[in-house]
Amino acid sequence: MLIGYMRVSSESDRQTTDLQRDALLAAGVDERHLFEDKASGARDDRLGLAKALEFVRSDDCLVVWKLDRLGRSLSHLLTIVTGLKEKGVAFRSLTEQMDTTTPHGELLFQLFGALAQYERALIQERVKAGISAAKRRGRHSGRPRALDGEKLESVLAALESGTSKASVCRTFGIPRSTLIDSLARVGWTGPK
Repeated sequence: MLIGYMRVSSESDRQTTDLQRDALLAAGVDERHLFEDKASGARDDRLGLAKALEFVRSDDCLVVWKLDRLGRSLSHLLTIVTGLKEKGVAFRSLTEQMDTTTPHGELLFQLFGALAQYERALIQERVKAGISAAKRRGRHSGRPRALDGEKLESVLAALESGTSKASVCRTFGIPRSTLIDSLARVGWTGPK
């Protein structure tokens, strides 16, 4: 059985699924087996997609008008199609002429998988290179320090003069945990 899935990015009246609906019906999808979402492809909570994936059974075929209607990214698309495959469900994209029931479609799917893996590796490589470049310039990644150098010096001076930690926290408006972490980071052990 052919199951159709359609999606537009907005709930406004300007975007409709008419074009997708016509193409899916022409491909042989029964009107009763069409599932639809009016939501961004980046959203994980697409109710229509969830219903379609729950509805399909072994030997069915999920059909979309275009690949980008199904997945928000190549890796997301591959996750969905792999999940379908594990259930014994085929996948077809009308525009890209991908059909996992054919050797040609299976080859395309495998190539997409390799490209997604390559894309992930490139992203990881760029992130690592960016972090290294920032460190060489004295910038650090991650959450910014709660106490900058100047404020930390003032805090240390107050503590050295005998002011209690509770008073320092109130005066400088910082949580006790931030004070303790900052003092540990600089190795402060108490007034001299």
